[in-house]
Amino acid sequence: MTSRKPDEPLARNSRLRLVRPRALATARRAVTTRRTRPAPRPPEGTPPRAELARQARHVLADAVRIARWAAVERGADAAPRTGSGPVTAQERAAAALDLTPDQIRAGWDRARLAGLVELHGDTARPGWRLHAWDRDDSAVLRGWVALFDAWSLVHPASEGVEPSAVAEVVEAVPQVLSLLQLSQGPVLVPALLDLLGQRVEELREERCEVPAAGPAPEAAATPGAVDGTDGLPALLDWALEGLAAVGALTLDAGAEGRHATLTPLGNWAVWVKLEQICVAAQSPAGNIEQSAEDMLRGCARLTPGPARAEYRAWLAARTLSSAVSELLAVARGEDALLRGLAFEALRVVGAPAEAEVRATVSEPSLRPYALLWLAEYEGADPDDAQEVLTREESTWLWVDTAAAVADHGESELLVRHLDSAVQGTVPALLDEIRAVGHPRTVQVLVALAAAHPDPALAKAVRRAAFQVHTGGA
Repeated sequence: MTSRKPDEPLARNSRLRLVRPRALATARRAVTTRRTRPAPRPPEGTPPRAELARQARHVLADAVRIARWAAVERGADAAPRTGSGPVTAQERAAAALDLTPDQIRAGWDRARLAGLVELHGDTARPGWRLHAWDRDDSAVLRGWVALFDAWSLVHPASEGVEPSAVAEVVEAVPQVLSLLQLSQGPVLVPALLDLLGQRVEELREERCEVPAAGPAPEAAATPGAVDGTDGLPALLDWALEGLAAVGALTLDAGAEGRHATLTPLGNWAVWVKLEQICVAAQSPAGNIEQSAEDMLRGCARLTPGPARAEYRAWLAARTLSSAVSELLAVARGEDALLRGLAFEALRVVGAPAEAEVRATVSEPSLRPYALLWLAEYEGADPDDAQEVLTREESTWLWVDTAAAVADHGESELLVRHLDSAVQGTVPALLDEIRAVGHPRTVQVLVALAAAHPDPALAKAVRRAAFQVHTGGA
C-alpha cells in the first residue's frame, strides 16, 4: 500500500494489492522461528525405502487392483459391497478381477483404510495415493502405515468380547510391538502375554479402577465374554493375527512354542512411531504429554513440516475420536492462531475427522476453516481452496487471522496482512469488516490503526473501530 500526501483525503481508490489469502501462513509467521533437526536414520539392517515400498505394494496388491477397478467404474455403486440390484458391484468386481467375494470385501476395506479410495456419500473416488502409487514410494509407505494403524479394523475382534477389554488391548499393543522391535528377533508368545498383562494392569491403575469391596454382583454375562485378565491370551492371539494380516509381523511355531517376529515393514513402522514420539518429547512444550491446546501452542513456533510430525505423534498416543473432539474444542476457543493450527492438525487426521469437521460448518466461527478443510479433503489444491468461501466468509477469516497476528505477531506483519484482503480498497474492506460481525473486530481495527504508518488511513481505521464499538454505521 502506498502512503498519501498529508493534505489528500482518503480516496475511494486507496487500493489493496489483491493476492491469494493464505490465512494460516500469515498467522504462523507471527510466531515462527525456524528450527532444524538432523534427519534420523533408521536402525541398522533396515531395508532401503524402495525395498520397503516394494513390500508394502505386495501387501496391498489386491487393494490396489480393487481401487483401480472402482476408479474406472466411477459410479454410485462402484464400491464393491452388497447391493439390491440383480448383479452387485461386489459380484462385478469379483468377476472382473478373478477374486472371491471374501477377497473383494477384504481388499475394499484395505483400500479405504490405506487411503487408496475415498467415499463421498455413495460415490467412490480414487484417493491421491492411488494416483501416486507406482511412482511415489513415500505415498506407498504412508498408505501402508495407515493400514498398520488400523489393524484392529482389518481384523475385528470376535463377537461377545467386552469392548472395554478390546480397547485395553489395542492401547497396550504399542508396548508389545516395542518389545518385538527391541528384541530384533522372534519373541515367544508367553513373554508377550506377560508384558500385555502388565500393561493392561498399568492402564487400569492409571484410571484408578479399584475393585469394589465384597462379592462382585452377578452380571448378565454374554456367552464367551472376556472379563478381567482371563481372556488376555485370546485377545493377544487376536492382536497378533491382526498385525500379521497387515504384514507387520509373522507368527511361527517353534520347538519352544509359538513366537512372533516383526517383518522389515513392521520393524520400520515401529521405529517411525518411536521417532515421532521422540520428536514430540524434544519440543519446547513436551507435546505428546500435553493437552491439545498446549500441544498446539508448542507447535506454533515450528515450521509446517516439524509441526505435522508432532501432530502425528500426539495423535498416535490417543484415540482418534477423543483427539478430534479435543482439537475442535480448542478451535472453538478465543485464540485465532490455535483455531487455525487445530485445523492443520485435523488435516493430519484425515478421513476419520470428516464427519465431525462437516458438522462444524454450521458454526460461524469454524465455518471458513471447515469449508477449506473439506475442500482440500475432497481434492482441491490448497491454493485454490479459498474459492469455496463466499466474500463474507473470506472477510470473516481475514479478521480472524488479523486477530491471530495482533495477539502473537509484530505490527509490520499486521500491516502487510492488508494485502491479503479480498476487497480492492481500504474503504470497501472496512465496510465489509463491520458487516461480518466478528467478535474481535474492534480489537483488530484498533491494533491496525496503531500499527499503520499512514496517519489518514490509521484515522479512518480508528473511526471504523469506534463505529463498531458504539454500534454506529
